[in-house]
Amino acid sequence: MTTALIAEDELLLAQTLQRELHTLWPDLQVLATAGDGLGAVQLALQHRPDVLFFDIRMPGQSGLEAAAELAEDWPDDTPFPLLVFVTAYDQYAIEAFEAQAMDYVLKPVRTERLAQTVSRLQQRLRMRRPRLAPNAAPDPMLEPVLSQLRALLSTPIEAPKPQPLLQLLQASQGNQLRMVPVAEVLRLEAADKYVRVFTQDGTEVLLRTPLKELMQRLDPQVFWQIHRGSVVRATAIESVTRDESGRLSLRLKGQAERLSVSRLYAHLFKAM
Repeated sequence: MTTALIAEDELLLAQTLQRELHTLWPDLQVLATAGDGLGAVQLALQHRPDVLFFDIRMPGQSGLEAAAELAEDWPDDTPFPLLVFVTAYDQYAIEAFEAQAMDYVLKPVRTERLAQTVSRLQQRLRMRRPRLAPNAAPDPMLEPVLSQLRALLSTPIEAPKPQPLLQLLQASQGNQLRMVPVAEVLRLEAADKYVRVFTQDGTEVLLRTPLKELMQRLDPQVFWQIHRGSVVRATAIESVTRDESGRLSLRLKGQAERLSVSRLYAHLFKAM
């Protein structure tokens, strides 16, 4: 039996989607529903469903962010779920998804369109390998998913407003406000509602701007995101190491700490 998980913060919409799916796909078992991205990730890792329906806009964590976190933590011995994103009608969002060949469903759910999605999912599931053997190579179908998620995460779902690259960061240090030149920033790390900024002289300060917003105004050729909560200056990378399981970690020049590189950003080190 095929299994699914629905992540949707509007209960009525979640119930409608589940009812429509039951009609169109009687053999599909919806194992659980979640009302936010964090809960969706936890339930997906617990149940390991075949298909995920993720609402784009959810409290705390978007559907895209939840899918990216899930891809980082997904076990190697299980094929990654097929993803369907649920979104309100917006031409910019639709173009973004169609460009990445990721399936999507518009709100309110239309039976005819959902039927197309169900047909595509059933066809892809017939082509997919079953459970992977222990110690097998990672699911070969995961890399295309990661590539699409990277593209969607770097492309705002709403039409962006052009903004210049930041040259200075206004950061808190104790009870003072410090102006930190971007040229002095070594790495950034998300921490609850803040971003910890580490400078080349060893100073640590705090920003109130979310890391996602900050990355939209930093030069992606200079600052590389290596994990959902970690960004480093590319020229400061001293070494990158791959462990026995294939996971990457790196060390910055003059720093003893090793920083994990997630699956989502391992493509930055293709030479390995």
